[in-house]
Amino acid sequence: MSQERRYSFEFFPTKTEAGHDKLISVARQLATYNPDFFSCTYGAGGSTRDRTLNTVLQLENEVKIPAAPHLSCVGDTKAELRALIGEYKDAGIKRIVALRGDLPSGMGMASGELRHASDLVQFIREETGDHFHIEVAAYPEMHPQAQNFESDLKNFATKVKAGADSAITQYFFNPDSYFYFVERVQKLGVDIPLVPGIMPITNYSKLARFSDACGAELPRWVRKQLEAYGDDAASIQAFGEEVITRMCEQLLQGGAPGLHFYTLNQAEPSLAIWNNLQLPR
Repeated sequence: MSQERRYSFEFFPTKTEAGHDKLISVARQLATYNPDFFSCTYGAGGSTRDRTLNTVLQLENEVKIPAAPHLSCVGDTKAELRALIGEYKDAGIKRIVALRGDLPSGMGMASGELRHASDLVQFIREETGDHFHIEVAAYPEMHPQAQNFESDLKNFATKVKAGADSAITQYFFNPDSYFYFVERVQKLGVDIPLVPGIMPITNYSKLARFSDACGAELPRWVRKQLEAYGDDAASIQAFGEEVITRMCEQLLQGGAPGLHFYTLNQAEPSLAIWNNLQLPR
């Protein structure tokens, strides 16, 4: 897209053929909105490596939207990472989302030759120069495993200085947390675009469970209103759409350089917000 702001959608690789067919169908629908790119997640310890690779190549080559694979370093050797990065480069992929990643349950302490996302960013730069636009993750409300907010900010700045081009945030529901994070890291010398990650609200129980696990604060007033709707899916969706649309308006008016939608492999919730905001197509 030609405008300064950028808009993107995220998918997760599915375990079944039917799920994959639905993902590609959703991607084709979203592609009509001309997003800047699609991203595709990478399971803990590289558990979805092949599915991520295949999904990214199909999005890039068949759906015709630039695709960015997530790549994590925990649990992988440099040789494994080098081979995968080389495969993406040879396939013409131009963007990577570089993450530390999570270990599958039961694997204990972090393993692999690269322990931090900053190490992975530096490794990609050493291996491929400027071939890839490297995205990294940002946590406006602090990474759930960080010692404290100050150390988390410094770790993020280190990751950026290792060679990141831009960042996508964990989703949040308090715009002030985003603006405060941006202000703090800018004082540490960070000047790359920090794009807010947006999670549409469609299911209260799943959202509450996921938010608790990843450290995203679900405001009490939102939680209580969603609880009050019970099993009324239509009211939950309408309320969620209104809340997220208003938040996105605040973010864009405050200078956010775009939006990154966590689709959960669904088109309608993200597109409802896109249309409410009258974003360009």
